Amino acid sequence: MTTLHAPEIIAIHAHQMGASVGKCPILQDIHLPLLAGCWTSIVGPNGAGKSTLLRALAGLMPHTGTVHLLGRALADWPRRDKARALSWLGQNEAAADDLTVYDVAMLGRLPHQPWLAPPSAADHAAVEQALRATHAWDWRQRTLGGLSGGERQRVLLARALAVQAQVLLMDEPLANLDPPHQADWLLLVRALVAEGKTVVSVLHEVSMALQADHVAVLARGRVVHHGAAADPATHRAVERVFDHRIAIHSVAGQWMALPQLHATPARPPNQLNKNPTDAN
Repeated sequence: MTTLHAPEIIAIHAHQMGASVGKCPILQDIHLPLLAGCWTSIVGPNGAGKSTLLRALAGLMPHTGTVHLLGRALADWPRRDKARALSWLGQNEAAADDLTVYDVAMLGRLPHQPWLAPPSAADHAAVEQALRATHAWDWRQRTLGGLSGGERQRVLLARALAVQAQVLLMDEPLANLDPPHQADWLLLVRALVAEGKTVVSVLHEVSMALQADHVAVLARGRVVHHGAAADPATHRAVERVFDHRIAIHSVAGQWMALPQLHATPARPPNQLNKNPTDAN
């Protein structure tokens, strides 16, 4: 396995971590130091264990080995302190459809609020900032159930941002987002990193993942490579885990993963709708 040299400042560090679902092992011997103040993307084929890894890093599922958050064992964090330090955006997250957009975003402030206390001025300011950052402020009084899939995703992202955590973990944050709003997300992540925040994302959009600072490549429950996104060794590792069905090229100054269409025998136009085993 190729890996980064141990940095001085690590936001999350998994060491000899494993995880199972039922009796089925999903992750094996994960060693993954994630740098503070950087964006790391986790990529790999379907079933590689990407979402399981992210959930284990967040402390949302049992695991073996150790995970440290900001230099402290994850298990040693008081729940409220951890909820302030680490923000989570999961796949297909449930939320009450009858809540307004504003109220959903305000849920991100719960770790900062005393029990049963009303939101403070700081809470309201954080929610407004988060909704404006995700371009959801104008429909803050609409209910979540009345939104499209992409709009809903932007509101859930705002909820994660409203926490104002030092570390943000995002599982498929681009789900249901159209290309312009995917670009907005990219700009947002870069702004967060510029503020010194740490972002870790699981992405199926490999080209977008290559915009990160670092890429962790998973295959069969193991980290097979962890390196700079621009490193040719990273590109080779990504191409390899996808069975060379993609090729990474520089296009207009950005790294892009382009599909490789393997050569197959051409079929005459009048045969395109026929099963190839049918008799002529």
